[in-house]
Amino acid sequence: MKRRHFIAGTGAISLAGCAALPEPVGTGDLGLVVERASGSLLVVNTSRPAVLGRIEGLGDLSHASMVFSRDGLRGYVFGRDGALTRVNLLTRRVEARVMQAGNSIGGAISQDGRLVAAQNYLPGGVKVFDAATLELLADIPALDSSGKRSRVVGLADLPGHRFIYALFDADAICIVDLSNPKSPQVTRFDGIGRQPYDALVTPNGRHYVAGLFGEDGLAVLDLWDARPQVRRVLAGYGRGQEPLPVFKMPHLRGWAIAGGQAWLPAIGRHEVLVADTEHWAEVGRVAVAGQPVFVMARPDGRQVWVNFALPDYHKVQVIDTRSRRVLHTLEPGRAVLHMEFTPRGESVWVSARDDNRVLVIDTASGRTTASLEAKAPSGIFFTARAARIGL
Repeated sequence: MKRRHFIAGTGAISLAGCAALPEPVGTGDLGLVVERASGSLLVVNTSRPAVLGRIEGLGDLSHASMVFSRDGLRGYVFGRDGALTRVNLLTRRVEARVMQAGNSIGGAISQDGRLVAAQNYLPGGVKVFDAATLELLADIPALDSSGKRSRVVGLADLPGHRFIYALFDADAICIVDLSNPKSPQVTRFDGIGRQPYDALVTPNGRHYVAGLFGEDGLAVLDLWDARPQVRRVLAGYGRGQEPLPVFKMPHLRGWAIAGGQAWLPAIGRHEVLVADTEHWAEVGRVAVAGQPVFVMARPDGRQVWVNFALPDYHKVQVIDTRSRRVLHTLEPGRAVLHMEFTPRGESVWVSARDDNRVLVIDTASGRTTASLEAKAPSGIFFTARAARIGL
């Protein structure tokens, strides 16, 4: 009896000790919201929508994007002022910051999480850093045929120590192998089409799809081919029609791939293009409320959500991917700049810059379930991105 009493007492002491410990915090629930006007980030909880804190001192975030470390603990923020900043989501502090260019619009992190690459407008090119120290490892110039610098767009990670990107001013796609970061090996594909403006990598890592601003169409590279060649697809989708003025460049990042189809914004048109991802042939179009900016697939692929450029940037439309019909037209706020689905897609977070709010919307009903204060919010990024190719 005494022995049993001793064991029970020990268990009670152990349980009491556990109860006294603070509740552990994981990073899988977390995300960052860009406050573009104040150069700050909000740390948010995505399961129980709430603002947990603010990280300040990140400079010009007017076109900021970010990627996450493999464990979701750290975010790498690419600022419009050319800064690369590493932040810690749990301590909510800036850990390191380097001014690496004059104008940067995005970046990527390698498959193993050891390399961070920044795509630069000014002076043009790609810089690669050690993720742990932000030490510069490689400076890869981007040049056109005359030797002038080109703006870099559409940078994404590929399996292995590789990145892929497009050259807006040189009409080219490049793949760089950084197995030895001190000696980058670049493979270049020229003549892909005029002015590639953004690109995506399909979720399986097979296809790189670059949109063309200078002409109707897209460039597709099959990365599984032993000797990949660029294919031109959806050429002339606006043939015979006068294009509208483009008030905001569309974005392809966001994986609008659903049900074996790609859902893509049409440049200068009030349409979403639908293409078969096996043959990359057009299979349909959906008329929408304005010029699409983001066309994003819910994680299960059943819905596609679209936001718009001026003068329709207070609207969001939801498309059913089976019927290719608009299910809902929502007006969640003024100046909707970005959307981000929770990892399993039960809700989508929407930034309404001019209302200084972030709205959480139930994707089944279209009902707003939460509203969070934010200073001129734009980009929304959840740590679930750490486990996905090309984001």
